[in-house]
Amino acid sequence: MAINFKRTYKFAVKSALYITVFATGFVGILSHLIFQPNQEKLTLFLLIFAFSLYIFAFLVIQYRVEFFIYRRVKKIYDDVSFLESSSFRKERITTDMATLTREVKKFATDKKLEIETLKVREEYRREFLGNVSHELKTPLFTVQGYILTLLDGAMNDKTLRKKYLQRAEKGVERLTYIVNDLDMISKFEMGDLNLIMEEFNIVEVIQNVFDLLEMEAEKKNIILSFDNKYAKPIMVLGDRGKIQQVATNLIVNSIKYGKQDGYTEVGIEDLVNNKVIIRVKDNGEGIQKEHIPRLFERFFRVDKSGARAEGGSGLGLAIVKHIIEAHDEKIYVESKFAIGSEFSFTLEKTK
Repeated sequence: MAINFKRTYKFAVKSALYITVFATGFVGILSHLIFQPNQEKLTLFLLIFAFSLYIFAFLVIQYRVEFFIYRRVKKIYDDVSFLESSSFRKERITTDMATLTREVKKFATDKKLEIETLKVREEYRREFLGNVSHELKTPLFTVQGYILTLLDGAMNDKTLRKKYLQRAEKGVERLTYIVNDLDMISKFEMGDLNLIMEEFNIVEVIQNVFDLLEMEAEKKNIILSFDNKYAKPIMVLGDRGKIQQVATNLIVNSIKYGKQDGYTEVGIEDLVNNKVIIRVKDNGEGIQKEHIPRLFERFFRVDKSGARAEGGSGLGLAIVKHIIEAHDEKIYVESKFAIGSEFSFTLEKTK
């Protein structure tokens, strides 16, 4: 590909000027001291000499710059010619060394940042694939184990047959749950999952979630409640079904990691710019500070063994983050280990 170079003459102009001033002054002083010529003739001689020397010096210096530096500059750009989409190809290339140095330094910094980003993504990819294989492997092996046991003769026993089929069904349900959650996240990332925006009462949605999870909370004697009595509806704008899923995931987590005889409390507060913030607070296990930045990663678990024993796909918080961001809203988390956690998210409030 032809490279569009912009030649600069600043270096040759300044260098030729320095040489001309020095040489003209030197010749003028010698002529005056040695020959003592006519002043007018000396001035005319010096002007002609200065002009001639300047032109000659400029041409020689510029040629040498072009011959020795231009080729090396061109080679530098040729060495990165495979980066067709980089900034080197978007603008004219200059032979000015200061500009070249600045552009090469910027190029090196950008490439270093890209390499570091790729390393982080590669590490995340490896960890993600490992987590996916682990999450899928457990229910698959469970289903396979029960089916093989049935095929080996246990299916002749009606009691065992029913029990093993029921357990195999639970394994299939877990697989379906994981695959559905992954499918939902993929659709969010590709922009294929459209939101159905409508006005709805967020208090009613939270109460519906409480009703659905009441029995689950009773197993650990956890109290589900609002922080205040919300007698009047609080109308917000969003996808009602998706926001209910957000509330469900957050409250399920608070129950899952909650303490025996604990509580999960939901509060709704007005914010500026016509926003409300919904807070889900508990007095459960809490989260260590170093784990908080990774909470919304797929399959990330603070306590891997304990969390898997509790069930779930490991994608709940990742889905929550995608849904809230799809609404152009924010989600926050505050937590103190062994004290409790608070997850909160914003929504647009309607009149």
